[in-house]
Amino acid sequence: MSSWLPLSPGERSVAIEVLVHGPLSRTELARRLDLSQGSLTRLTKPLIESGLLVEVPEAATPPEARQGRPSQPLDVVAASRSFLGFKITADTVYGVVTTLRSDVVARLDRPLADRDPARVADLLAEMTAELAGGRPAAAGIGIGVGGLVQERAVVGESPFLQWRDVPLAELVRERTGLPVVVESDVAALVEAETWFGAGRGLDRFVVLTIGAGIGYGLVLGGTRVPCAEENRGFGRHWIIDPHGPLTPDGERGSAVSLLTIPSIRYQIRAASGRDAAYEEILAGAAEGEPMAFRVIDEAARALGTLVAQIANFAMPQKILLAGEGVGLMDVAGDTVRAAIRAHRHPLAAPVDLETKVSDFHDWARGAAVLAIQVLVLGASAA
Repeated sequence: MSSWLPLSPGERSVAIEVLVHGPLSRTELARRLDLSQGSLTRLTKPLIESGLLVEVPEAATPPEARQGRPSQPLDVVAASRSFLGFKITADTVYGVVTTLRSDVVARLDRPLADRDPARVADLLAEMTAELAGGRPAAAGIGIGVGGLVQERAVVGESPFLQWRDVPLAELVRERTGLPVVVESDVAALVEAETWFGAGRGLDRFVVLTIGAGIGYGLVLGGTRVPCAEENRGFGRHWIIDPHGPLTPDGERGSAVSLLTIPSIRYQIRAASGRDAAYEEILAGAAEGEPMAFRVIDEAARALGTLVAQIANFAMPQKILLAGEGVGLMDVAGDTVRAAIRAHRHPLAAPVDLETKVSDFHDWARGAAVLAIQVLVLGASAA
């Protein structure tokens, strides 16, 4: 199969529309992109010749996308290439292989015994070889890291890994020979949900994550809004209750102090002298154990307040709540929803809050979507 790159802006628009929403008839595709049939034919011809797009039987097209006289719709060959995604945490690397449409077809996890950048790159190369074996040709690698990432290539700062100015994309590319893109893990998750998940087709969309930290991503006009401050821990300074708890991370009563798993565990440990796992604290709250109930109830009210503030100012069509801390909704979802209503105008439309029970493989899948974007969008990799 010939190379899919480089794509012109027009070809890129066609490819993305079919990738995200296809299969689509030529009539529907022209309507969506406001193109004449002649222009569409000119743009699709090289995409078909390169193997990125293929004509499929009309039965494969959803009925609502069929318009005009019968024709062979266009689609991508999702299984034609493989894409690798990795999520690096403080102690584990989570890896996945996806199709062109981000369907996960394989997973692989490895403990991270050494955080030295060169050793981490070696581990990623080993995992790449194992994941890619016996599958369609790997087209690219995406890597998600908690922290500040510069130019989708250099980890400028990662408190979880204790890294600063690490050229991770270059290190991994040298070892694998594949194009590599690195991004903050939250940004990668937002991109995946925008293209293939809860935010697909939405103009205004927010992703809020709770877990080891607080993550936030905003999508406007169907495109993620990049911000130089988005990976610098904004939740540490987002004050929800100025009289709230003071924890080692975050200002008093901040989103971080109230909502993150480390802060919730810290509050229990400070009050009882006992170290408890997050799941144990949630279970205790569900059973009415006083200390756990107080901490989880306060966290739930804080989450509802935070969601309402986001809805009031960003006015999204949907807010996706994700991350390893979303078990809070199972135990105290009613409290969260009551707090949302309390901080919204009485006549405001209900907040469309979707909760996604996810693990670190979802974050790795987000990184794989970055690799897909590098290839299909023609964005520059390292």
